Amino acid sequence: MTPLAKQPFDTVVAEHGARILRVCRAVLGPTADADDAWSETFLAALKAWPDFPDDGRVEAWLVTIAHRKAIDVTRARARRPIPVAEITETAPEPGPPDRSDELWEAVRSLPPKQRQAVAYHHLGGLRHAEVAELIGGSAASVRKAASDGIRALRTLLQDPKGA
Repeated sequence: MTPLAKQPFDTVVAEHGARILRVCRAVLGPTADADDAWSETFLAALKAWPDFPDDGRVEAWLVTIAHRKAIDVTRARARRPIPVAEITETAPEPGPPDRSDELWEAVRSLPPKQRQAVAYHHLGGLRHAEVAELIGGSAASVRKAASDGIRALRTLLQDPKGA
């Protein structure tokens, strides 16, 4: 039997790019940081592509890389200074939350484990056991977190008029 031929990397990007971007945006929000994490994911994947096994699960591998890149972006974000026009003695009052993307607000309101479980399982297509390897815990706890997260999203996004 001959081994499976590895597909060209541009085919991998075309096939999985949208899903990986959704995962990055679910973790980081619809920001330029998510776009950067997406780019970093595929740059890292391109470097490792020659050593990737022909029979490996490409999607799971890419989601794992995206998860790590999102963590890197989150850590870098925490280290960045926040520019302000003037230095004040007290912190300014926060303005009203941006409601332009109701779904993102609902996802952001989920506890971290639920948000990650929903993102990696439902958007990233990973099995519960694979998500558990990424975020910690058991497959059963990830299944419960994903279920609770979806239930919370349905409740938060439910049309109050019943339409």
